[in-house]
Amino acid sequence: MQTNFTPEQLKDPGLAMANDVLRACVHCGFCTATCPTYQVLGDELDSPRGRIYLIKEMLETGRDADAQTVKHLDRCLSCLACMTTCPSGVHYMHLVDHARAHVEKTYRRPVTDRALRRMLAWMLPHPMRFRLALLAAKLARPFRGLVPDARLRAMLDMVPKRIPPVSRNDDPQVFAAAGERRARVALLTGCAQRALDTDINDATIRLLTRLGVEVVVPEGMGCCGALTHHMGMEDHSHAAAKQVIRAVMAEKRANGLDALVINTSGCGTTVKDYGHMFRTTPMAAEAAEVAGMAKDISELLVRLTLPQQGPTGIRVAYHAACSLQHGQQVKAAPKDLLKRAGFEVVEPADSHLCCGSAGTYNLLQPQISQELKARKVRTLEAKAPQVIAAGNIGCMMQIGSGTPVPVVHTVELLDWATGGPKPRKLADAAFNLP
Repeated sequence: MQTNFTPEQLKDPGLAMANDVLRACVHCGFCTATCPTYQVLGDELDSPRGRIYLIKEMLETGRDADAQTVKHLDRCLSCLACMTTCPSGVHYMHLVDHARAHVEKTYRRPVTDRALRRMLAWMLPHPMRFRLALLAAKLARPFRGLVPDARLRAMLDMVPKRIPPVSRNDDPQVFAAAGERRARVALLTGCAQRALDTDINDATIRLLTRLGVEVVVPEGMGCCGALTHHMGMEDHSHAAAKQVIRAVMAEKRANGLDALVINTSGCGTTVKDYGHMFRTTPMAAEAAEVAGMAKDISELLVRLTLPQQGPTGIRVAYHAACSLQHGQQVKAAPKDLLKRAGFEVVEPADSHLCCGSAGTYNLLQPQISQELKARKVRTLEAKAPQVIAAGNIGCMMQIGSGTPVPVVHTVELLDWATGGPKPRKLADAAFNLP
């Protein structure tokens, strides 16, 4: 794609990056075939190619974002299926992230939108605030029909039937390896996950220590910044990311670390991009080091031997989270691990398509999100699974709200198969499981 940035504009690192990404695009349109919002809405401007044109015009002219550009950028899931499909290697993620930051700086949203987004940024990255909000929403849920805003109704719908108690495993501490220590890793405990489903971190710690891995939850490590990063709130997201970088590097210098393990793939995609996020700052070297250490839990587990002790033959439908299969290009490892543990693994049709969760997307764009959820649930249930497994808390909550089939994290099944307890959701489910 031909671009017309001025030499003065290209002195800005962000615009120089955007120029490189834009020039890589050859207008082929392959991205439209795998874009969920284009499939749902059928509007060229709701495809990656259409959004690229909007971003190009906005950035080249140096103008403030307008309502049309904001509408179509807001509708983008950042699922990154377009990046997997693109034959030219267009790094759409970096381009749309830069564009969203430009929108946040130059566009004044309607007052209700501003209030909603600020509330989400204030609440979701902080587990205790989020937990209190969930409890309040649970009390308000019987009055859902009186709520006029679809986005607020979507928030009430998000509340799980059971809000788990706080897990002390999420506190800063060290979990010793069972037997001879094979590795030492830091665990990113997440933020929303700590309020919505504490079983995931608990299962991760049990499984890793059983396999000879010492697990540390570093002091001072909070949200990775992913949620606000994708809302264009650079100040918020970078402040959170710096906190993670400092905490991990302090632990590595003091006691050594082999990896930073992440069991929420949305977080993993962002942490692995820290090198790019901080490339022009004094933290560039440390950020790149932490990004290089980041591993999805499945990437670490495939290097270890999983002793099978649990039930076999359970039919598991594996949902590939977009942030894992497209953002991190981790595709085979979770399925291979489940098969190795004795589960029968099936995949739904169109497994490359998003479920509609996408961080805060299901709260900010509920209508499109609901359509994508319905499609995903239909394809999963068509495989007649006894269990659905995923590697991202957002996907788990989204899919779980649309099906009676229990939805668990992949690591919960692997923990069970290697001597851990049966996942609570399976024990509660009305399914014939051993």
